[in-house]
Parts: sequence; structure tokens; C-alpha cells
Amino acid sequence: QVQLIETGGGSVQTGGSLTLSCVVSGRTFSLYAMGWFRQGPGKEREFVAALNWDGNNAYYEDSVKGRFTVSRDNAKNTLFLQMSSLKPEDKAVYYCAADSSSESFSGLVGGKADYWGQGTQVTVSS
Repeated sequence: QVQLIETGGGSVQTGGSLTLSCVVSGRTFSLYAMGWFRQGPGKEREFVAALNWDGNNAYYEDSVKGRFTVSRDNAKNTLFLQMSSLKPEDKAVYYCAADSSSESFSGLVGGKADYWGQGTQVTVSS
């Protein structure tokens, strides 16, 4: 059984930084594209960032470009999201996701994922 477990959420002030981690167990993590999504209060879940299987290509939602960095350590089955210059509008529950059908992030960019984590809360106060 595949499990994705996110950690690292918390509360920060505007301009602060957080790093989220997602540990994957149960499958061959290194073969899959991985990504991050978020769901803010009263909003639908949206794509944030994704990474192909070897970590050499990433894709970001426009509002986080230059502020967030997605990376992975395949030896540790872990996906990361480094977030800096956080804004109140970044407040959301952040979810780790995997597309086990592809090594490329294209499916994740379109919202396609077959494994999800339970989410971790990020709160940004002004």
C-alpha cells in the first residue's frame, strides 16, 4: 500500500519561510512524477509545483514562481517544497501527490494524480 506523509507545515508571518517534506512508502518512488497541490479556505484544490522522476525538470504555478522550490531525494523517497517570501494568500492545506503512470510532470500539472497525502496546514499571518 502506498503512503504519502507530509510534514513541515506551520504558522509563519508574511515574508517567512517553511519547508514541507513528503515521505513516500510502498512503491518505487524514483519512477514517478511527484508534485504539490494546495487547498485554501473556501477554494478548490489547485496545482502548486511538480517535478519529473529524476528531479531535473520542474513546473510551477505562476503565483509561486521565484518563491517556491520543489526538489526530491530519491534515495530517501522524499519530496520537498521550500517556500519563501510567504504571503497570506499562500495559506492552505498542502498536499503531496504522485502520478504513478508517468515519469513526467505533465499529468500532475493537469491535476492528475493517483496517490495523495493527508495534507499539512500552512498558515501565513499578515
